[in-house]
Amino acid sequence: MSAKRELTRAEQVRARRVLHTPQETAPTSQRPAKPVTHVTSRVGTTYVQTKHKRVENNDRRFNLALSLSHITLRKPVSGVRQSRGSWRFASFLLAVMFGAMIYLAWTLPYFHVPVATVLGNNRLSREEITAVLGVTGESIFLVQPGDVATRLRLNYPELASVEVNVYLPNHVYVIVSERQPVILWQQGDGFTWIDATGVAFRPHGQASGLITVVGLAVPPAGVPTSNDPLGLPSFMQKELVDAILVLAPNVPAGSILTYDPNDGLGWKDDRGWKVFFGTNTKNMPLKLRVYQALVDSLAGLGKVPEYINVAYPVAPYYRTTEVSGIDPSVGTGQ
Repeated sequence: MSAKRELTRAEQVRARRVLHTPQETAPTSQRPAKPVTHVTSRVGTTYVQTKHKRVENNDRRFNLALSLSHITLRKPVSGVRQSRGSWRFASFLLAVMFGAMIYLAWTLPYFHVPVATVLGNNRLSREEITAVLGVTGESIFLVQPGDVATRLRLNYPELASVEVNVYLPNHVYVIVSERQPVILWQQGDGFTWIDATGVAFRPHGQASGLITVVGLAVPPAGVPTSNDPLGLPSFMQKELVDAILVLAPNVPAGSILTYDPNDGLGWKDDRGWKVFFGTNTKNMPLKLRVYQALVDSLAGLGKVPEYINVAYPVAPYYRTTEVSGIDPSVGTGQ
């Protein structure tokens, strides 16, 4: 009788190893790869485009799921926001500083004009000009050079030009140019001064060497020579002024130059007659020679004229109490 013996655990393990195939006992790196089963998805793939949203709120909070509870993270505050308060304070300081500067400039006597400096005046006194300027005691920042110049020229038309310059802290310089009169024009009961351009202006002060002209009527007005809006209109044509300046040295002593609208410029000779030369400066020296020759010729004939006109030197005209006509010997140059 044979009894069946049970195998020990070690013997069982050795028995299992004998039954394993060589492939199973080979290393993992040497085992043949298993075929991969191809899997096909029958659900359509949907592509969703992610939109990037602009973060508008700088105080946006971000919560993270951590192992610790009640933990909240904030987005760091930018440096610009931190300095916003300092910029406001700097702006406030600048506003205060500018306000203080304006207040001091308005109130300090250091910036107030004591008196204007006037240059170029001759007949007008500095006091007369200063009274019209209106800048004495005024803040230098309120003085407007253009307005001051306009006000001065409107009050004194005899000023040809005015220049006003303002300098800190309190200096105002006024440079004026006065019109120079050359003619004293008398008409009726009034008189006026006239400069070389034909502009008339009221007399002011003293002027020497003026040519006195008695006007029997208002002469033709001249054409303005500049576009100055404050300029005075020409009282007479410049051609008439030039004729007066040329003829004046030949006026006999004791006679006064006269303007007649029909005969032009002339005078009354102390020998009893009137002579006129027109208003054209052209050939004025020839007119004077013709006049003298005509007077000598009439004196040789024993005639005394009462009127002579040599406005046209080629055909002088005279009138006497006895005979009137044209002297052919003078008119033809013989």
